[in-house]
This record gives sequence, structure tokens and C-alpha cells, in this order.
Amino acid sequence: MAKKKSKKLRITQVRSLIGQWERHRRTMRALGLRKIRHTVEHNDTPQIRGMIAKVQHLIKVEEI
Repeated sequence: MAKKKSKKLRITQVRSLIGQWERHRRTMRALGLRKIRHTVEHNDTPQIRGMIAKVQHLIKVEEI
């Protein structure tokens, strides 16, 4: 049986965390984002999608 290649997501921070709720700051840190224009790649999992949904106003997401 062939393995399915899992999708990856490229996540880029586009807005500042200044003035954001502490919960959003912790979510951004959990995603590995630290400053504006910082980009990380994650596998497309339900956990990552949930974090993205909480901070969607601060990030840009691309499927790769």
C-alpha cells in the first residue's frame, strides 16, 4: 500500500501581537511564530487547523 503524502501548511505572521489577548500570544508561540514576516511550516492536522482558526486575523496560510 502506498503512503499518502500529508499536506503541509506555510504559516506567516502578518500582524503584531501588541494589544492582543494573552491566549492569542500563546497560540502564536505554539505555532512557532515570533515576529512579523516570520514563516513556519507545519503538517496539516486538526490541531494545527484549530490554532490557525483562533489567530486567523494575525496570519496568512498557504497550502504547499
